[in-house]
Amino acid sequence: MSLETLSENRSFGGTQGVYRHKSQATGTDMTFAVFMPEIADHTRVPVLWYLSGLTCTHENAMTKAGAQQFCADAGIAMVFPDTSPRGEGVADDEAYDLGQGAGFYVNATQDPWKPHFQMWHYITHELPELIGDNFAVDRDRMGITGHSMGGHGALTIAMTLPERYKSVSAFAPIANPTQSDWGQKQLTAYLGKDQQAWQAHDATVLMTERGFPGDVLIDQGTSDQFLDKLKPEALAHAMMARRQPGQFRMQPGYDHSYFFVQSFMADHVYWHAERLL
Repeated sequence: MSLETLSENRSFGGTQGVYRHKSQATGTDMTFAVFMPEIADHTRVPVLWYLSGLTCTHENAMTKAGAQQFCADAGIAMVFPDTSPRGEGVADDEAYDLGQGAGFYVNATQDPWKPHFQMWHYITHELPELIGDNFAVDRDRMGITGHSMGGHGALTIAMTLPERYKSVSAFAPIANPTQSDWGQKQLTAYLGKDQQAWQAHDATVLMTERGFPGDVLIDQGTSDQFLDKLKPEALAHAMMARRQPGQFRMQPGYDHSYFFVQSFMADHVYWHAERLL
């Protein structure tokens, strides 16, 4: 697959780049960002995937999360994909939480979403192959994290494909979408009314059924304005019931913004680095 470089900037000794390619999975042009640490000039490095939340593009976390400094120090790459297909002819909705910017990291089976909204396949298969072919990353050492909708994606992907992702964490994930307004609407639209099909995309359900073979790190702000939609207590209870190794940290006073993500990004990057290096 051909890769177009949109920009490359020096950052903490490494390179922050933005790229575009024609996606077979989505049938659209897709834009993504990659941070490569300086050490990648000499050897392949582990890679941490960051999945963003509703309304975001590749750019939000790239510019607001403050991850580059810590990735450079740890010697790991970070990939920032987009959250959905975009462009003329791509289905959309007037609501911010459905359609473009709100792919929910699933493969849509329902019209009008099915032709382009194949984000699960894009994130887990197509983009990793493209990254592996064009950047000095070690695809045998991949971790995944994300914020909000992206935390939902990171957890469900890692628990479904634990042989591929060696570490997983999340910032304020949509933790129980089959029981939430942030989930029921979107899963119905993308996957149809059969709620059995939704189960594979619910972190609480997957934690109850299978868990993750390593430990899990989750941070959630106590002043998050979307707590009723995120339902962190459901996932925390599932982790306790399963006795899942890991930490579920309720951070006093933090909300859902990127100020929250920035505050704990170093913890997450170094936590993944310990497991990937």
